[in-house]
Amino acid sequence: MNTQNTPVHIRLWHREFWLMACAVLALSMSVYILLPVLPKWLMMSEHQTPQETGLQMGVFALGLYLFGGHCSWLVQQYRRNVVCMWAVAVLAADLALLWYIDHRHIQDAVFGWLLLQRFLFGAFFGLAQMVLSSTLIIDTSESYLRTEANHSASWFSRFAMSIGPLTGLLLYQYCGFQTMVFCAIGCALLAVVFIKMVTFPFRAPEEGIRLWSLDRFFLPHGFPLFVNLLLYTIVVGLLFSSNQLPEFYALMMGGFLLALLAQRFVFRDAELKSEAVTGLLLMLAALLVLLVAPQSPVAPLLVGISIGLIGSRFLLFFIKLSRHCQRGTSQSTFFLGWETGIALGMGAGYMWCYNQMEQLLYASLVLVAIALALYHFLTHSWFMHHKNR
Repeated sequence: MNTQNTPVHIRLWHREFWLMACAVLALSMSVYILLPVLPKWLMMSEHQTPQETGLQMGVFALGLYLFGGHCSWLVQQYRRNVVCMWAVAVLAADLALLWYIDHRHIQDAVFGWLLLQRFLFGAFFGLAQMVLSSTLIIDTSESYLRTEANHSASWFSRFAMSIGPLTGLLLYQYCGFQTMVFCAIGCALLAVVFIKMVTFPFRAPEEGIRLWSLDRFFLPHGFPLFVNLLLYTIVVGLLFSSNQLPEFYALMMGGFLLALLAQRFVFRDAELKSEAVTGLLLMLAALLVLLVAPQSPVAPLLVGISIGLIGSRFLLFFIKLSRHCQRGTSQSTFFLGWETGIALGMGAGYMWCYNQMEQLLYASLVLVAIALALYHFLTHSWFMHHKNR
């Protein structure tokens, strides 16, 4: 039987790893805080149409790829932690532009400038997260603990998917848009502080590093898995675009915790295919519950469990696909598939399904069904044939 169990080693959780995990959480929070609030602000304060708002949310996905090909060259030519800190600092400055527009009451801000702001936000988030996950997290862990380190650190980013939107909605409701933006900027700067507190030894640059390469950026032979993940995360983005209440994200966090328990006890020695299939089936169940009973607390719990199971398992699949010295590249590929799908899903949700919840849910059901069929009949057998670990 093909099983996979990620062990827990107390030696992993030393000071440096805790700081890196907290940096992942803070950086992801600075992005996810905006997700449920920014579209409201764009439409209400800046008088954007739902179609324009959808473009604003979707262009973030394009930005993620801007610096990816240069990531390996940058971390070889400059200190890797410095590259990450500068990327996060520029991301914080990019966020400050939103505060300035709102503070100066600049209504009907030029659409192109707002589009550029969102594109650059995605670009610098992509660079920072790729360096953080593909290099810094790995560098703080011993070689035999690196899979566990990647798996554990990804959970901090996943927690931000519920804590971030919940925080953003509450701050926007009770304190206003500017306070919410200040909180996002603060999270980004806190990530810089966490990274600064870790000492990374100097490494001489390797010879023959090209200005643009796929190293630490994208794993070409993982493309089928990337497509399968993308289909799933588009559905997550569609759900995030449906203006969910704070309670939705709070219950989703409960689902994450249940997913953690399920991984440790239910799927500990289960067949390798079972976790991904269960995660996809739970998302189908959540969508059906939302169709029948939109206010049911069961749906966000199921969504949280599904995201937790799929995120963890697909990340480990990418790691197992990677060849020698490609662990960092596998992390970046997973990150791109995850964030691209969410951004495209949010963009599509506002462009084509705004205030049409039933249409959104039917489209989501179709996408999850395709993702499930693709995984069951093609992707899993392809993965078993091509895995390297």
